[in-house]
Amino acid sequence: MKTKEMKYIYLLFLFLIISPSYAQDKAVPMDRQQIHLSFAPLVKQVSPAVVNIYTKRTVQQSVGFSPFFNDPFFQQFFGRNFGDMGTRERTATSLGSGVILDKGGLVITNAHVINQADEINVVLKDGREYKAEQIFDDPRIDLAVLKIDAGGETLPALSIPETTDLEVGDLVLAIGNPFGVGQTVTSGIVSALARTTVGVSDYSYFIQTDAAINPGNSGGALVAMNGDLVGINSAIFSRDGGSLGIGFAIPVEMVQTVINSVKRGEEKLVQPWLGISGQTVTSDIARSLDLPFTRGAMITDIHPKSGPGRAGIKTGDVVYRLNNKDITDPAAMKFYLAMVEIGDEVLLDVYRKGSPLQIRFDAELPPEDPPRNLTVLGAGHPFSNAKVANINPAVVEEFDLGGIDQGVVVIEAGERSMIGLRAGDIIHNINGVEIGSVSKLQETLQTASKRWQVEVIRNGRILSVVLR
Repeated sequence: MKTKEMKYIYLLFLFLIISPSYAQDKAVPMDRQQIHLSFAPLVKQVSPAVVNIYTKRTVQQSVGFSPFFNDPFFQQFFGRNFGDMGTRERTATSLGSGVILDKGGLVITNAHVINQADEINVVLKDGREYKAEQIFDDPRIDLAVLKIDAGGETLPALSIPETTDLEVGDLVLAIGNPFGVGQTVTSGIVSALARTTVGVSDYSYFIQTDAAINPGNSGGALVAMNGDLVGINSAIFSRDGGSLGIGFAIPVEMVQTVINSVKRGEEKLVQPWLGISGQTVTSDIARSLDLPFTRGAMITDIHPKSGPGRAGIKTGDVVYRLNNKDITDPAAMKFYLAMVEIGDEVLLDVYRKGSPLQIRFDAELPPEDPPRNLTVLGAGHPFSNAKVANINPAVVEEFDLGGIDQGVVVIEAGERSMIGLRAGDIIHNINGVEIGSVSKLQETLQTASKRWQVEVIRNGRILSVVLR
């Protein structure tokens, strides 16, 4: 096909943006005048609310005689500090994008854009620049909210729609600041909805688009043809750092939940506790359970104190809808639960032994049972100065511990950890003694030993270390 013909075929889609009844009546352009259309009116409407974000942070850099001193071969003979002449400070900068959501100066962006920033600056399309204060930051959902003080000046803003009715194939625009070149607009379509296997946040549920998204676009707007904000650009699939036509955006429903949390004064997302876990329904599972579909979450584990557990859900049940939202897999169930306010009713549509039924319960916070007993350990053992806590449902949700429901978790590793502890590690066994609580850990550590055999669980794997 000739290049000119391909160009006209692409331009056919532009007609969609000017039809006054776009959501109800989608049609093909009928004449040359309709083909010669532009995204410009839409861009003029929404782009002033998309901002550039620049951050600075101070980092410590080791100074040595030679980079060879960092080689593990030399360090095993002379120690890790061999050739170390101290540290020096340097300023690291990064860039990203954001969206102004109200005229009072609330700006939504990705949490990874402002991670560990000492200074955050927001630059509007018209050149105005403001220092920003971080008021919300939750890496679990990769969203953060900034506050800028415009001193009474008028700020452009995008409103959050109540519903988006987004469909695969709909045209969208991605607006942001790729590679720091300045505000850039790219167009594409919605390639897929409800992508739950991306793995860039704990709440993996993304809009996929082929609109070009590159480094620096993070935190920018994904906009529908009616001017609605439908997502916050967050990640790309790439082999070389550039766009390959597979980009991911956080749906605007999560953005609305975050803004509601900010207005309540919360610094992190407060998510209702489901207290159940499950696995994705495969075709084999669907056949064995006589299901009329191949989707949903088959329940494999239930906490006895959870709302669904008290309401009568059972292992083997398949959840296929939550509050009338289709559930494709356990990640979708977790995402839609995050949209529910504490105290509101949750409705689960469930298949059990080939028959549908409904389970209702009130959304509630995960309980602190047993109490977490937050403790900073002493010195003289492999866990010197580590901060630890008992595992309970609240801790499991906070640190995304998955199927772990008891034991001791590391909240902060000590500065000079002898075994390379990390936050989120679960202390499983010390010298053959199973560690089920902080008090048991302290009791075990008080027994002096010349040999420490330690087992910790990290990312579902048991790691064993022996120190003499």
